[in-house]
Formats: sequence, structure tokens, C-alpha cells
Amino acid sequence: MSDPTLARRLARYACDLSIDALPETVIACVRRRFVDSLACILGAYGAKPVQAAIAVAAQVRQPAASVFGTDLRTTPELAAFANGIMVRFLDYNDGYMGLEPGHPSDSIAACLALAEAEGAAGSELVVAIVIAYEIQMRLQDAASLNKRGWDHVNYINVAMAAAAARLMKLDEEQAEQAINIALSAHLAMRQVRSGSLSDWKGCSAANAARNAIFAANLARHGMTGPAPVFEGDMGFFRQVTGEFALDVERFGNRDNGDFAILRSLTKTFPTNGELHTAVWAAIDLRPQIADLGNIEAIHIETSEFNHRVLADAEKWRPRTRETADHSLPYNVARALLDGDISLDSYSRESITDPRAIALMDKTTVSDSSALTQLFPRHLANRVSVSLDSGETITSEMISGPGSLETPMTDADFERKFRRMATPHLEGDAQDRVLELVACLERQTDYAALFAAMAVPA
Repeated sequence: MSDPTLARRLARYACDLSIDALPETVIACVRRRFVDSLACILGAYGAKPVQAAIAVAAQVRQPAASVFGTDLRTTPELAAFANGIMVRFLDYNDGYMGLEPGHPSDSIAACLALAEAEGAAGSELVVAIVIAYEIQMRLQDAASLNKRGWDHVNYINVAMAAAAARLMKLDEEQAEQAINIALSAHLAMRQVRSGSLSDWKGCSAANAARNAIFAANLARHGMTGPAPVFEGDMGFFRQVTGEFALDVERFGNRDNGDFAILRSLTKTFPTNGELHTAVWAAIDLRPQIADLGNIEAIHIETSEFNHRVLADAEKWRPRTRETADHSLPYNVARALLDGDISLDSYSRESITDPRAIALMDKTTVSDSSALTQLFPRHLANRVSVSLDSGETITSEMISGPGSLETPMTDADFERKFRRMATPHLEGDAQDRVLELVACLERQTDYAALFAAMAVPA
């Protein structure tokens, strides 16, 4: 008997994982990532891509799944898409850097939409979220996509298909077919994160999650997909990544407790995660500069990945929010000017600020072999500022808040949530949301959560 395909082994993991196998540290981590995602959702209320997604969802009204901030109920696919865009819009949700970067919380909104539609208890929602994180992050560790021109959300195709299969209570065979369909039919190109970035940068992951739910629904009703989707002559290995090994037996389980979600990173700034330490370095230098007009030159040393992705030609004159929040020179300039990175850092006025442009014109970026060797374990950056006095001051940040070395606390996540919630929700509504998430694994439905997150009339 031949060895099972990788898709089948992933399907088996999704079907077999139990809430009883999850230690409290993992369940607590799910709660924190859930609160973090809700903070991001609130910060995206009213954003243009979100409004477009809600308008599309409103064309298909069903009682299945809710859209945050509205009284709209629609299909789980369209709710996952609209809510998923809200999670991703600010680039404020969690992340993970393996051989491929990615944001594993991009599946949380889709898991919630499907849990609501299927009547799945909070314990099953928590398990599905852990499955999505586990598969996506292990794939990120296994092979790079961006170097071959493909987008990281292709790993969401697999992770969310498995999580959806679990929430739909599919059997192992059906779950394998869901993965086959989702991966083979919905490959996304890296162009979404190249050059001048568009609205779709924040929508691509939500679209992958939407497609994964659709694939699982097809598998539920007997549809089969191309197989073996990874190992085949025209499969994922040969066409996309090259061959890689993935030992599913060593995924997080009851015996080893080695769940990938515990290695995910969270953000203190609403911007690209790989440049956070450059922002911290600039903030560190700012008090040492009496007058920013005294700056003659700024030099940023970074990893090869950051140099290639965050300092290409378009990043020196960002024209959109999506480009600005992925620009290494812009964020260092903005941090020197303001001592912070906030939502206002990406307003039209901020992006076109002549002071920021002048600082970027004085900036150079190079990749450092030493910092590249630290990557991806450490997302390090070094910022040096040369002053007209002849003095050069330097700050190197290996890691910062939200890293494995300095994880955000429950109080940090609550502050982040309340900061994003205050423009939209009264204090008692904020309290209700936090109370509901505090016992997420014991919830039996999600109506109270959506009600508390709704904007008062």
C-alpha cells in the first residue's frame, strides 16, 4: 500500500485533533490572537475595501453568517471575505516568518464565519483556529513562495481548507479533497505585493480563505479534486515550490505540546512586521537629535529579504497606504518625525509630507550579511543617522515588543483592543467583547459577540 499523500496526512491531522489535546497555554494563545484580530477589525471599520466587500455580501443575504459592524447576515464565504479584509486591512494582525512570511490570523475570521454557520461550539472553533495556524506556519517553515513569484496566501488555501473541513465535520477523504480543490484551483501571484500596492494587498488572504470554504463545501457534497495535488507530475512541488518535506507526525499534538501558534508574533504598530525593529531603532535615536534639520544622512542596514521587499523602487515614493506601510525608508522617516507609527502615519497628508520625503531623500538601505544570518529567527534592523556636526549615532534592534523574547501580555492586547474600539464602541460594549472572548472555548453561539461589536446607530 502506497504512502498517503501529503494532502491526506494534513486531512488526517485536521480530523483527529481534539480540544483535549490542547494545553491551556495554547487555548490562551488562541484567545489573545482572537482579541488581537478583533482590534484589527475595529480599526478597519469604514475602510474602502471593506465597504466594497460588504456591498457584495449584501447582494446575497442569508441567515448563515454575520458581518462585523453591521446587521448583515450572508453566506459564510462572503462573511469570511468581508471580515477577513477587516482583520488584514491595517497590517496590524499577527505574523510569522519562516522561509515564507505570512499572517496566520488571516484564517480566524473565516473560522468564525463557518463556526457560526455550522452551529459549531467555541471548543470546535478553537480547534479549527489551531489547525489553521499549525498547517500554515509549518508550510511557511517548509518552503519559500515569494522567491518564485507566488504569494504566501497560497498556504492559506491549504490551512483554511483543512480547518473548514473540521468545522463542517467532513471525513478524512472529504477533507483531502477539500485541500486538493482549494490548492489547485486558487493559486495567487506575488504581484499583489510587488511595486505600487493596491487594495488587493489586504484582500488576497481573505479571498484565499473564502475559496477554501467553497472548496470544503464542494467536497462535502462529493466533489473530488486533482490528486496528488502536492506530489503530482503537474502538482504544487513541481510547479510552485520545489519539493519539500513535511513531517505531519511532528505537528503539535497531545504528546509533544509543540503547537506552532505559540511561535506566532504580534504587532505594536499597524505596519509590516519585518520593519518593526527599524521603527523601534528610529524611535530610540529620536531623543538624541535636537533638530531633525541637522540630519545629513540616514542609513538602514537590514536583511536581504527586507532590502528586496521593503526598499524596492516604489517604496521610496509611496502613493498608497498599502505601499507606505511596506516601505522601510518611509517608516523610519515617519518614526523620526513623530516618535511613533499610528493609523495617522498612513494618511494622504502624512504620505505626501515634504518633511518625510526630504528624510527619505537622505536615506540609503543595504543588506547586512550579519542581519541576514539572524533572519527569520530575528527580524533585526540597524539605523544610523549622520548629523551635520560630524557625529553618527546608531541603534540596532534585534527584536522588540511582540517578539518571542518580549511577547505582548493580556494587558497589552486589551490596550490595543480598546484603542481601536474607542472610536466605535462604548465602554460597556468593549467590556462585553472581552468577557466573551475570555471564555471563547465555552461559547455555544456568537450572536452576542457580533452584537457587542456592532456600531451603535
